[in-house]
Amino acid sequence: MKTTGLKAGVWAGAALGLALLSGVSATATAQYGAPPPPPPPGGYQGGGGWDAPPPEFQDVQRQGFHDGIEGARKDYENHRPPNVNNRDEYRHPRFRGPDRRAYRQGFRRGYQVGVQHMMQGGPGPRPY
Repeated sequence: MKTTGLKAGVWAGAALGLALLSGVSATATAQYGAPPPPPPPGGYQGGGGWDAPPPEFQDVQRQGFHDGIEGARKDYENHRPPNVNNRDEYRHPRFRGPDRRAYRQGFRRGYQVGVQHMMQGGPGPRPY
């Protein structure tokens, strides 16, 4: 009979512990709110934020624009001076023919926007 009482006491203690822990979790969520969603891949905000390409850009230009922002981010994180001409992606794009010029145009614009945002403390006026 003693083992039954002991088992009941263990179960009661476990139930009390779980109740206390769930109360702490609910209080923390109520006090601080739900955590923010994870950022989108690649660090881009999308949806017309500071990193949105100009609406008139075609697909290759948009790709260049995003790659330019990414290049500016890498230069910023590695404490390199901002210079689009030092980026291999700009000097040697993977596109040929007319797409090469369009990609470089988008890259240069994205790099400028990225530098302005990351190195000068904010988006400032859009260059377009």
